[in-house]
Amino acid sequence: MKPLDIQQIGEQLAIKWEDGTESYFTLETMRRHCPCASCHGEADILGNVYKGPDKPFSPNAFKLSRLNNVGGYAVNPVWGDGHQTGIYSYDYLGKLGQL
Repeated sequence: MKPLDIQQIGEQLAIKWEDGTESYFTLETMRRHCPCASCHGEADILGNVYKGPDKPFSPNAFKLSRLNNVGGYAVNPVWGDGHQTGIYSYDYLGKLGQL
């Protein structure tokens, strides 16, 4: 499913989907669930997950600077602390909206 509209409303991200439903979640939730290998870890062929040590988030970590489209399937946020390696598929965003 694809979004018709994605907007930041204060400290939340609002998504209107093509089926008429809407998702809302905080920017903090989005950042804490960043799917990139650095934040989420990366699995090897045996399923072992490798991840660097957890780093504390600065206050700017939850401020959205920009939201870039990635093809027709995802968005790539740029956070206030410079982090920008997470690619959030539309399916993943739909799941975040159900947390």
